[in-house]
Amino acid sequence: MTEAPPPTPADLAATTAQLGRPVRAVRAVAHRCGCGAPDVLMTEPVLPDGTPFPTLYYLTCPRATGAVSTLESEGFMRVLAQRLAEDPQLAAGYRAAHEAYLAQREALGHVPHIAGISAGGMPDRVKCLHVLVAHALAAGPGVNPLGDACLALLAERGIEPRGCWGAPGPCVSGDVP
Repeated sequence: MTEAPPPTPADLAATTAQLGRPVRAVRAVAHRCGCGAPDVLMTEPVLPDGTPFPTLYYLTCPRATGAVSTLESEGFMRVLAQRLAEDPQLAAGYRAAHEAYLAQREALGHVPHIAGISAGGMPDRVKCLHVLVAHALAAGPGVNPLGDACLALLAERGIEPRGCWGAPGPCVSGDVP
């Protein structure tokens, strides 16, 4: 996976508006929705204040986070956890996603405090669908099978990044990169 270029001032303004707070330790825009706005950021493994930050990919679009929150509230984490427990091939794919995540973050810099720790519950649990979806969007199809499953379910509902997460136009007002 080739790394995206650093974010532009417009990218940072859009993601600040999406989150309702200033963004921190942004390395790149890892994915954009159909309107062109960032929806996944790649972050540095250490925040500016020195705090280790294991979340490499951060889902920022409020429409996307809302849609994924709905999946969580509907119990989709339990469904995926059950699938993970029953399907050795899925478990192997999820472990491979964990290893890919660690390798990508390690390439940005070694942080002993978070070595071996990915995010979202990988490699054995399902803890945060937002992280899994962000990883799937950033890495592309076939890398994170649980993130892919979330995206497939959202697509069945007509909620996709290429469709601005189920609504017309950007999720924030102002200039979109």
